[in-house]
Order: sequence, then C-alpha cells, then structure tokens
Amino acid sequence: MLPRVGDSLSFLYADVVRIVQDDTGVCAETTTADDETTRVYLPTSALSCLLLGPGTSITQPAMATLARHGTTVVCTGSGGVRCYSATTSDALTTRWLEHQVHQWSAPERRLAVARQMYLKRFNVPVPPTTPLDKLRGLEGQRVKALYKHLTQQHRIGRFKRNYDPASWDDQDPVNLALSSANTCLYGIVHAALVALGCSTALGFVHQGKQHAMVYDIADLYKADLTIPLAFSLHNSPHPEAMARRSFREGLRLYKLLPKIVADIQSLLAPGETEPLPDGHAVELVNLWDPEAGSVPAGVNYAHEASAPQATDPADHLASSDDSPGTPI
Repeated sequence: MLPRVGDSLSFLYADVVRIVQDDTGVCAETTTADDETTRVYLPTSALSCLLLGPGTSITQPAMATLARHGTTVVCTGSGGVRCYSATTSDALTTRWLEHQVHQWSAPERRLAVARQMYLKRFNVPVPPTTPLDKLRGLEGQRVKALYKHLTQQHRIGRFKRNYDPASWDDQDPVNLALSSANTCLYGIVHAALVALGCSTALGFVHQGKQHAMVYDIADLYKADLTIPLAFSLHNSPHPEAMARRSFREGLRLYKLLPKIVADIQSLLAPGETEPLPDGHAVELVNLWDPEAGSVPAGVNYAHEASAPQATDPADHLASSDDSPGTPI
C-alpha cells in the first residue's frame, strides 16, 4: 500500500531501479546478474509525487506519461531526503500556491501566519496576541532549555550549536549529526512543498533565500525529531551517516509526510483544509476576473465588448452596411 498523504496526495519512493514505459504502462525494472528482469507497475494516475533515489534512471516516454497524469517527479537522496531537483506538472492545481501568495503578500496576514508557526512549536499555551519579537525570544529560551535538558540526559557536558562549513571536520559529533539530520529534514519538506505546488522561496519567518519556506516548515519538527536524534549520537564514530539512517527509519514511525501536508494546509488556509476530491488536476487554465474570480479560458469574449463609437467620417462610411466600400 502506498502511504496516503493529506489532500489526496500519495508519495512513492524508488531507488536502484529503471523507470520505463511499455505497452501496458510505467513500470520499475530491476535486472539480476542472471539477466532476470522483474517489473513492478506504478499507479501513475493515482500518484501525486514520485521520489527517485540514487541508482535510478528514467526514460523520456515514462516522464511524458507521468507529466500527462499530473505526477511530480522529484530527484532525492537516499530514503527520500535531500531534494536535488523537481518537476512540477502543468496540470497541478495552483490552489495552495495562491493561498500562500495571498497570505504572504499582505504584512498583517504574513504576520498572522508567522505567529501561528511559532505557536505550533510550543507545548504550553501562549497568548495568540503575543508580539513576534516576544515569540522569537520564547523560542530561543525553549531551544536553549531543550539543549540543556538533553545535555544532562546524555551526560555530555556543555553544548553549543555550531554550524561552520569551513571547519566541518572540527565540529563535535552532536553538531555533525544535527547538521546532517536537518539537511534530511529539509529534503522531505522540499518534496512536500513541491508536490503541493507551493513556492519554496516565499517564507513567512525566513526570507532572502530560495528555500525560505522550507526552513519555516522544517523548524516545526526539529525539537521533536532532529535535535533529540543528534544528542543520541554523541558517541557515534560516524554521526553524519548514522543521523541519515536513523532519520530515515524514524520517518516511518513518525509519519512525517502526512503531518507536513496537514500543517502547510492549516497555515495557508485555516478552515479550508478539507481534502480535494480525486482528479483535482486542472486540465485548462482559467482567466482571472476581479469580480467573478475565475472565468474559463479558451473562450472568445468579443460579445462582451461594446461597439466602438466612430469619430471619423471615413470610419463611419467604412462601417455602414449600405456603403459600397464596405469590406467583406
């Protein structure tokens, strides 16, 4: 069974296979050393996102079929982490992108979403009218207290968060594991945002980078996932590799993808998070109208235009029905 994700989305991860198109459909092929080929057919019309891991190749006919069925194809690292590139189907609805732009474009609405992002992180009640600078301070105290608690729990002495790519090998195991696990988390969030059709660049708390929205959503889960995991690997000889493996295994237990989708929807459209019906892909683009909201495209609206008034006598003669010079 494919994991069902909110908003009628389903994700399928594949690695070390060849994705091809045959007379029946799109399938994943594996070939043994004895030249025995095994094929597993993919339900492309029911998939919203196909994650291609390492060792995967895909043919052009297979890509064309996935595009026709509105399936987003994402190239990821092992286990679906680290999103390297992604395709967005032309048939994917822009519903959630439009919600994102609507909330982001007005300072008061953006502030409300940013405040909700902070409130989702706290396990204790916080007044909804708390100013944003106060929420930043509370979040800093929360993370600092979590570091102190985990330091005492694992008896590792003092800890200070340090991320320095220029001196990567000089960092302690906890910092190495935390950086590695966070990168994995960013990949999962990126894949979910792409599958929803959202922009990864339009963040509400972060700004200035193409992955600002990725950082916004990922911060909701670090205290529950990556930070405790990193401290548990304080004695690991290979903290980066162990963090990636452990995080990948933990995704199955935590069911992170459904939670990410549900949280994004609740932030961008509070009260409008009912799942879309099956077949929510958009076959035709519509036209925007300030009053109607949306009108069908591909329609000639000449009848809605009023006839222009003739101001020049020659124009009047040319447009007269009984004029000998009337063009056909």
